[in-house]
Amino acid sequence: MMLKSLDVTLMLQTCGSSTLPLCSASSSDRLEINRLKDLEKEKDALWSGLEILEKARLWYLQRLDENRARQDNIETKSGFGCCQEGAAEARACLLRSRIQRVNGSLGSVMSEPNVMSSSNPSLPETVADSDLRWHNSVLTQAVSDRNRQISVLELEKDALLEQLDELQAH
Repeated sequence: MMLKSLDVTLMLQTCGSSTLPLCSASSSDRLEINRLKDLEKEKDALWSGLEILEKARLWYLQRLDENRARQDNIETKSGFGCCQEGAAEARACLLRSRIQRVNGSLGSVMSEPNVMSSSNPSLPETVADSDLRWHNSVLTQAVSDRNRQISVLELEKDALLEQLDELQAH
């Protein structure tokens, strides 16, 4: 017997608030009602996830716009005094690490339909993965710092060469 969601609602309403919410329903009806309730809970969780993903998408877009603006700002500056302070760099590194963790989690949710699968990583593997992501973020930050220093030095070199050309022209 296939029960519809309306049947479940009516059955629950007619039973009132008794301790047996399904009254005298047969065991197959109760199983079906429980499956329908579980599917409703899953649907609610999926809708909630979509709402969170939409907010996250907007947040990512805002961060990308801010990143582009900072890049444009750095490119238009002369290069002197444009380096960020250590605390801001540490925050940026931590943010990148968290973003990578979230991206990885979303990827694993989408690629693993069976949550109870035995292929899920154990806690030590998860910790090792998190450590690797953190070290990757730290190394990426170090490379970015070095690239920034190289850019500043190149700008200083260009400015010094211009001054030398001006002095030689006089």
